[in-house]
Amino acid sequence: GSSGGRNQNNGSGSHPLPLLFQGKAMSGGNPITEQSTETGAHGPRGPMNWLIDTIELIAAGFVGIVAADIFISVMLRYFFSVQIPDAYDFGRLLLGILIFWGIAATSYRGTHITVDLLYANVGPKFKRFIDVFATLVLLFVVTVQTYTLYDKVWTTKADHVLTFDLRLPTWPFFLVAWLGDVSAVLLIAIRTYRLIFQPDEFGSQYQIKPVE
Repeated sequence: GSSGGRNQNNGSGSHPLPLLFQGKAMSGGNPITEQSTETGAHGPRGPMNWLIDTIELIAAGFVGIVAADIFISVMLRYFFSVQIPDAYDFGRLLLGILIFWGIAATSYRGTHITVDLLYANVGPKFKRFIDVFATLVLLFVVTVQTYTLYDKVWTTKADHVLTFDLRLPTWPFFLVAWLGDVSAVLLIAIRTYRLIFQPDEFGSQYQIKPVE
């Protein structure tokens, strides 16, 4: 009886190890080994994951550029009555770039605004089917959009469209935006492939739980 009391005390708050490691030790596992196994549940980082991270990093960089442009323009205008040349043109062109790279950043993660009235009330199997169908539709729409934007890049270059103050060509901004659209197509294609062949990459949302 006394030894059982000591074991209970060691399993409670008197144990020197944190609760996370207590659970691992009591179950007979190695906490360090099991933690590293959980971290690598999705397998080694391959070229696809590096591509995804790079595109998302570029998109985040454009968010910072647009924010800095707005902040600097407002501060100069408010405190020094100075306006950056072509501030309006740069602002709208950078915002367009941000929108298309934002599509790329949100397409793979599925973090864009969605309506899940039906999705929330079906099982994992139908959720995966809905996600595959929706991603294929998104892939088609963004692919068509990428084609039309590609045409817009070269028509803008052919028409010699310039900014108002500095007379700079605007087609390079359209080209950068088009590259964001191309990145979106690549990420949506990767998402479609993984939804069909590697659903484990998206966690446990498609796993059918056994009936207990």
